[in-house]
Amino acid sequence: MHKFVFIPVGGLANRMRALASALTLARKSDCRLQVIWFQDWALHAPFHSLFQEIRVPDLALKEAAFSDCLYDRPRQRNLYFPRLFQQMRFRGCLYEKSITPLCKQNFDFAKWARQGDVYMASYTAFQEYSYDLLRKLFIPQPEIQQTIDHRCARFTARTIGVHIRRTDNTASIQQSPIELFYTAIDRELDAHPELSIYLATDSETVKQELKDRYGNRLFCAQKEADRSSTAGIQGGVADMYTLARTHKIFGSFQSSFSELASQLGNVPLEIVKKICK
Repeated sequence: MHKFVFIPVGGLANRMRALASALTLARKSDCRLQVIWFQDWALHAPFHSLFQEIRVPDLALKEAAFSDCLYDRPRQRNLYFPRLFQQMRFRGCLYEKSITPLCKQNFDFAKWARQGDVYMASYTAFQEYSYDLLRKLFIPQPEIQQTIDHRCARFTARTIGVHIRRTDNTASIQQSPIELFYTAIDRELDAHPELSIYLATDSETVKQELKDRYGNRLFCAQKEADRSSTAGIQGGVADMYTLARTHKIFGSFQSSFSELASQLGNVPLEIVKKICK
């Protein structure tokens, strides 16, 4: 089998969908997938602090070490130095900024990968993957699963998940204002008096506003969201998998986190956004 080296890029959900895409492509192309998991500003956590070891025969994942620096994607922080090595080492290289344009051009990724000894870095889904595969690849570590189970014990006969993305996501802030979430939640509450609400958000202000409005029927992580630490990313995994076990998710505009939670649990997803005129 030919070798396919893949570097997942971005935050938690982006890496998950990209890795599932890469394995799907590798299987189409008769390649063995080698995943190297780098930590950076977008995700400060080793893979094995979040998920159990992946046990599929055609994939090997390793945490990046200093000796892997030449496999990191070329960028300003490494002065783009790895690019020269990669172009000499591999028959083909695709980097994250080129993936979406290639998808729009209906690029034949399988034909590209079949040449063997190829390299790709991506944060997006460039192949359709099965949600069953997603669930097999990403199994939370037992201590995270305990947190998920503890939260789900509070579910009622009707529990909705609400994911409100704020901080650095300008599009979500503009297109998914909190007032629209109030409308969606109130509609659910009118139909289901026993309703409980699980909130996942990166904003402490949003937490407090929803607690003030919905009282004890709403619950969420007690700790402040923090993407800059391993513990914070572990909290993000717990949030995602708790949302995945609700009856319906109300998600934020342009949020891969909402989408992955929906896919993991096969849960209906409604993106809360302004109506485009």
